[in-house]
This record gives sequence, structure tokens and C-alpha cells, in this order.
Amino acid sequence: MDTTKTSAPNAAEADTTPVDLEKTETAQDAATEAEAEAKADADLDAATDTGSALADADLDDDFSEDPADDEQPGHVGSAAFAIVSAGLSVVALSGSWVAGIVSERASVAARLELSQAADANAQIAAQFVNPWHTTAMVNGVFSALALIIATFVLALPAFSTPERTLPTWVRSVSWAGIGLGALGVLLFVLMYFDLLLAVPKAGAV
Repeated sequence: MDTTKTSAPNAAEADTTPVDLEKTETAQDAATEAEAEAKADADLDAATDTGSALADADLDDDFSEDPADDEQPGHVGSAAFAIVSAGLSVVALSGSWVAGIVSERASVAARLELSQAADANAQIAAQFVNPWHTTAMVNGVFSALALIIATFVLALPAFSTPERTLPTWVRSVSWAGIGLGALGVLLFVLMYFDLLLAVPKAGAV
């Protein structure tokens, strides 16, 4: 009888123990899941904040770089004028269709003014000397323009900010324009005043 009475409480304890274990495991699983979700949310918030900070930093860098780019001086105009001066000087030395047309016009005008009784020297002057002088004058004008433009390009930085300097190739082209332009002006003076080549004269009859 004593043995039977004592066995009943043990059976009840045996029945209630698994239930308590299952409840404990369920509570632990819920707490673990809650911690994992909280950690994931914290990581997501941290990543979002980091991305926003990087985007703001890049935007600030862009805004800070734009004024610096705008402050850089442009040399497009100076380069264009330097090339124009060199081109004009080359055209002045090699000749142009403008000089040809003007010289032919001068020749025609001199022939129309020439009388029938003109001597040989007058005919030579009307047919050859006047066109030569006209061609020299046109080429001299081109050379003077090239010289003026090249000098203006080289002198332009002196009237701007001290930090502004022309690129090396622009200065080289400008100096080439000055050299060729000065040579063209010198040839104009020598040819126009017949200092380099004397005017041919007809022999006495």
C-alpha cells in the first residue's frame, strides 16, 4: 500500500516535465528570433546611414570642384588668334589670290591710261612695275596684320590676372607669326620701293 501511494506523485512529475521543457525552448527560440530581427534592422539602418553620408560627401565634392573648374582660364581665343596670325604671315610670303586680282586690276588700269605714243619705259611700268608694287602692298598689309595679331596675343596675359599664362604651343605659334610677319613687312618695303630688285629699263633707241 505504501509503495502504490508514493508512485502516483512521481508519475505526475514525469508527465509535467516535458511540457515545461517545450515552453522553455519556445521562449528561447522567440527571444533568439527577436534578437536576430533587431540586429538585422540595426545593420540595415547603419548601411543606409553610411550610404547617405557617402552620397552627401560626393555631392559636396562635386559642388566644391565646380568653382575650381570655372576659375580655370580658357585659351581658345588666344590659340585661334595665334593660328590666324601664323596663317596670314604664310599667305603674305607665298602670295594669295587677293594679291593676284588686285595686281591684274592695277595692270589693266595702267594700260588704259597709257597713250599710244608712250615710250618703252612707260609701257614696262604700266604692264609690270605697277602690278609688282600692288602685289607687294597687299602682301605687306597681310604681314602687318599678322604682326599686330601675334603681338596682341603675346601681350594679352599682361592685361589679365597675373596667374594666367599662355600654353607653350600658343606662344610658339605667336612668335612664329611675329617672325614671319616682320619678314613680310621687310620684303614689302624692299619690293615696293625697288630696293631689292631694280626696275628694268629699256635701252636708248
